[in-house]
This record gives sequence, structure tokens and C-alpha cells, in this order.
Amino acid sequence: MGNEGNTVLGILAGTAIGAILGILYAPDKGSVTRKRLADQAAEAQQSITDNAVQLKDRVAHSLANQKESLETKVESLVSDASYKTEDVITSLENQLKILKTKNKQLQKS
Repeated sequence: MGNEGNTVLGILAGTAIGAILGILYAPDKGSVTRKRLADQAAEAQQSITDNAVQLKDRVAHSLANQKESLETKVESLVSDASYKTEDVITSLENQLKILKTKNKQLQKS
């Protein structure tokens, strides 16, 4: 029992000394400290909100740029395909003319 009593007495003494030192060395009254903590929490919340909005804006901007880039690439691909289609059609028309000429020659013979 002696050791348990000393332990409890030590804990109580330490708690009392800590409370007294906390009161003596506290920079402000509790209400002022609570207000300061509430203000800091509000500032932290606003900072997090601002950072989230900035991140959202950056992501949206990046996605818009990627979309524009993709649209440009698709337009270029369609344009290239259109030119190549014209080349293929021209080549086929030339081949058809050659075949018609050969066919006429064969029919004359």
C-alpha cells in the first residue's frame, strides 16, 4: 500500500504542479486562447478551401488544354485523311482511264 499511496500522491502532486504552472505561464486567458484557436481553425479552413479551388482550377485548365490539343490533333488527322483520300481517288481514276484504254484496244483487236 505504501508504494501505491506514493504513486497516487506523486500523480496528484504532478497534476497540481502542472496546473499551477500552466495557469502562471499561460500567455492569455482561456477565452482569449479559445478565440485564437477558433480564428486559426477558420484561417486553416479558408486556406484549405482556397487551395482546393486553385487545384480544381488548375485541373480544369489542364483538361481544357488537353481537350484543345486533342481537337487540334483530330482536325489535323481528318485533314490529312481528306488529302490522302483525294490522292487515292485521283490515282484510282487514272488507273480506270488506263484500264478503259486497254479495254478499247483489246476490243478493237
